[in-house]
Formats: sequence, structure tokens, C-alpha cells
Amino acid sequence: MRSLLAVLVGIAVLLVANYDIVAKEWLRREGRPVLLELVPVDPRSLMQGDYMALNFRVARDAFGTLWAQERSDDGYLVLALDERGVGHYVRKDDGGPLAANELRLRYRIRNRQPLIATDAYFFQEGTASTYQMARFGELRVAPDGEALLVGLRDQNLEPLGPTR
Repeated sequence: MRSLLAVLVGIAVLLVANYDIVAKEWLRREGRPVLLELVPVDPRSLMQGDYMALNFRVARDAFGTLWAQERSDDGYLVLALDERGVGHYVRKDDGGPLAANELRLRYRIRNRQPLIATDAYFFQEGTASTYQMARFGELRVAPDGEALLVGLRDQNLEPLGPTR
């Protein structure tokens, strides 16, 4: 009986993990492309390997430079997309209708700071110089506002790193 229960729990864990993988792959393929301007942060970590810490301008525009000093819950921002696909902060979402060029983007508050998609971009050791010119994060955004970081771009919106 215990071995049957262990097998069932193992199957359940695999199903949940695979569902998350399939959902992320769908978002990577089908999500709406959005570019978000990066603001400078320390780009290296000796303990974790080569990565770039990310901070998006829309988070700073929404929360200011003091971030979430008072208690704040997770929520959504409304962004307007310009003709290049770059998202600009408009307002915090109040559930109202969106204009044709607007979308909802989910944020989470972690350690009293807003987190959009992720706060780091890891890259292969020894390739840091490729990413020093990063000025935009390339995200895919689902209709429900969930976002996935898929790459970095330079000031001319050209992709950085290996082609996908």
C-alpha cells in the first residue's frame, strides 16, 4: 500500500512539474512580445556565476525609488506599448478596460521590492561582455499578465547573445 501511495505521489509531482513546463513553453511561443527598459544595477555575482541583476524602469516608475516601503500586495501594472513594442508605465491596474495599445503586467512584491518576471538573467561564463550593452529586457506576456523573460536587447533593440 505504501509503495502504491509513493508511486501516485510521484506521478502527481511529475504532472505538476510538466504542466508548468508546458505553460512556460506556450508563453514563450505565444505570449505578446514586450520590451522593458532596464535601469542599471550591479551585474555580477561571484557566488552564483555570471549573471546580470535586472531592474525594470516600469517598476521604478510605478513604485518610485523607495520601492515598496509600506505594505503592498502583488498586483498588475498597466503598460502602454509604443510603436517599437517598448512598454511604458501608465498606472496600477484598477480592473478597468484597456486601450488598444495597453496591456496588464503582473508584479510581485518580494523583500519589499517589486519583481517583474525575474530579477536576474544568467548567461554562460565568459560571455559577460556580450551582455554589457543590455538596455532592454525582452518578455513574453500572457493575456492574464504573467510574463517570462526570454532575452536581452541593446539600445537599438537588437537581440544579445546566441540566436534562439
